[in-house]
Amino acid sequence: MSIETIVQTLLFGALIGSLYGLAALGLSIVFGVLKILNVAHGELIMLGGYGSFWAFNLLGLDPYLSLLIVVPGLFLIGLALHFGLFARVVRFDEEDRIKNSLLIGFGLTLILQTLATHLFTADERSITTSYSTAAWEILGIRLPLVRFSGLIIGIIVVVALRWFLRRTYWGKAIRATAEDWRTAALAGIDIRRTYLVTFALGAALAGLAGMLVTLQGSVSPNIGLQWTLKALIVVVLAGLGSVPGTFLAGVLLGVAESASALAFGGAYRELVGIVIFLIILSIRPQGLFGGSHA
Repeated sequence: MSIETIVQTLLFGALIGSLYGLAALGLSIVFGVLKILNVAHGELIMLGGYGSFWAFNLLGLDPYLSLLIVVPGLFLIGLALHFGLFARVVRFDEEDRIKNSLLIGFGLTLILQTLATHLFTADERSITTSYSTAAWEILGIRLPLVRFSGLIIGIIVVVALRWFLRRTYWGKAIRATAEDWRTAALAGIDIRRTYLVTFALGAALAGLAGMLVTLQGSVSPNIGLQWTLKALIVVVLAGLGSVPGTFLAGVLLGVAESASALAFGGAYRELVGIVIFLIILSIRPQGLFGGSHA
């Protein structure tokens, strides 16, 4: 096996992993602050993908420009879902929050899958642009521009989100609530509104990831579970509290999957994520980067 093949495979894994990391950011923030596990996170990614697909096909918007519609749209959907479903859950203690949010999330998953199938059919949809197959070639290594743009967008989002959490009032409120909501409430922070903004922000990040999923691959009503599982593995690998750590954990997962496919064959690519999930959960439940709080 040539060096070029190995480097190309690992590079491809890193690019895929950057999408894993971006997809996991919203789930990580919501779980870290609200202490609820939204297993319908993948369905929010699916809605973001369909939003970009239809904006491209009906309005002629470039996928990247469609983010001007998709991200605010998913933010509003996040607000509605929190108001209608999850606002009551956060009144419970932490253990009951997780159990009840799981039940609500599974129900929401079924509803959104069924609704998407009814509206869009079960066919896979993808966005094909004039630059979809464009690539740079450097020293025999092919760098697809669309996948590379996902890495760049992911880095920009991580930097912007880190700035938001450290420099703005709402960001500081989110961090304080994540550390200790009781102390944050005593300090005058509106906990309910902070939960609302956090959930909507997580949904907006899912919408952004959904555009990249559709541009780099395809979207269909049943992709939600796959992306929820990927995001959950990344969150466990990274641990809570570190935005850059979550993104980096996604990249590491992508590289690990590609390395396993290179060593053992493509059939084991998906298995490695589950193995890493179980190992990290067993020996380091706080994750590799947990505890740094943004």
